[in-house]
Amino acid sequence: MDNHSKEVRSYNMSHIRSKDNKPEELVRKYLFSKGFRYRKNVKTLPGCPDIVLPKYKTVVFINGCFWHMHDGCPKFVWPKSNEEYWTKKLLRNKKRDDESRSSLEELGWKVLIVWECELKKAVREERLNLLCRQITK
Repeated sequence: MDNHSKEVRSYNMSHIRSKDNKPEELVRKYLFSKGFRYRKNVKTLPGCPDIVLPKYKTVVFINGCFWHMHDGCPKFVWPKSNEEYWTKKLLRNKKRDDESRSSLEELGWKVLIVWECELKKAVREERLNLLCRQITK
């Protein structure tokens, strides 16, 4: 049983954006301020990476902890309602992520993942600095 009415659930889900969301924007602005130039959401690459840095042969995925099943993260909790639907959906997301990562690595790309929880104010600066080092090494 859902905790919200059908209309409220529909409204909530309609406001979840798959690209150009706040976590992506944070990472992109930071990288740009550090002199990195990139392409956004390149559809010709497997998984349509959020950020593609051709100069470094690197792609960055900015993953939501819930949608991509971030292990050990408090933001990922299995939904209690409509369990069959959510289990199938989230496992399918995870499988697709793994396939995209493998395909990109086979093509010679370095694949980096930034999790939504790593962009909280307390740890954001440290994580973004690490991202820059990971890109350039």
